[in-house]
Amino acid sequence: MTATRQSGGIFVPVAGLAIFAIASGYLMSLIPLTLSFFALPASLASWLASTFYLGLLIGALLVEKVVARIGHRMAFVSFLLLLAVTIVMMPLVPEQLTWLIARFVAGIAVAGIFVVVESWLLIGDNKKERAKRLGLYMTALYGGGTLGQFGIGFIGVEGLLPFASILGLIALATLPALACKQSQPACEQHISLSARQIFALSKPAVLGCFVSGIVMSSVYGLLPISLQMQNLTAEQIGGLMASTVLGGMAIQPVVSALSCKMSKTLLMAAACLLGIFATGLMSLIPGYSIMVVGLALLGMSSFALYPIAISLACDELDSSVIVSATQIMLFSYSFGSVAGPLVAGTFLEQEHGLNNFFFVALASTAVYMLMVSLKQKPQIVAG
Repeated sequence: MTATRQSGGIFVPVAGLAIFAIASGYLMSLIPLTLSFFALPASLASWLASTFYLGLLIGALLVEKVVARIGHRMAFVSFLLLLAVTIVMMPLVPEQLTWLIARFVAGIAVAGIFVVVESWLLIGDNKKERAKRLGLYMTALYGGGTLGQFGIGFIGVEGLLPFASILGLIALATLPALACKQSQPACEQHISLSARQIFALSKPAVLGCFVSGIVMSSVYGLLPISLQMQNLTAEQIGGLMASTVLGGMAIQPVVSALSCKMSKTLLMAAACLLGIFATGLMSLIPGYSIMVVGLALLGMSSFALYPIAISLACDELDSSVIVSATQIMLFSYSFGSVAGPLVAGTFLEQEHGLNNFFFVALASTAVYMLMVSLKQKPQIVAG
């Protein structure tokens, strides 16, 4: 397939991603909250989340060929349009099977968007530059996701207007790529990772992506409905979801800076420990204000894992295999994302159930990362 050694300008992928993230953030929280309006069972929420991430999983295996055939720019536009089709389907045919199919296809489309943008920004041989671009990518993704949460209160969760608003944002996200035809990086021969190279990828990086998928899919897929079960209003839920995603955005500059200066496995362990503290805080001390702080800290923890892990995976790789590597990392993330909502759904009926689930996932990961970091040589980089 083809890839590039130069970013070809980062405005197009970052601008398109930021607008897409606003739409996606709103949509992810909207879906579990609008089920009752369309007379669909609340139990469908976990299946919709897992089906979406199953699509993400399958899509992660297909994206590389699409980028090879039509290039980064048109692949980005194509995947956005495919996502738009699924958004049209849902309110027009409010049936369980239709929604499951729509979310599966949406997962494939979003996998394409993520791999295209990540590889576009990560291609380059300078580790420090890669870390900066990845930090910009995650900031745009989570910043847009934060803004999207406010759609719950401002636009609502009932009727056609929320879906129409999201559809408009998706259309807007295609404009930078359509308008800037020369933005696509110059192409050169690109190499897919062999099976041996795939198995040689950093194990902590693969696990970090996997656990990130478990936690983040549960945050997006089940946290809104968990908060709804606590009799919170739509505005309160929107505020709490925004706090979670804002925490994830706020930590990105810190992650970008520290990932170049210390062991990434130790950094992932620290992120997990922050999440453990957040779950304990919310379980032990009741109150809305505590939830705002706790979910912001949980967002910092869970949203930090993926960029650290993918940066670790790409550290020693040549630019020619970056697209393939990001595809493998997304596959690991997606595999965790499929399992996350299904397992987390069994915790919902318990008191502090979702918090308990996050605690178990993050605590076990922290122990593993600490064990790995203890076996490594100190990795402190000056500057």
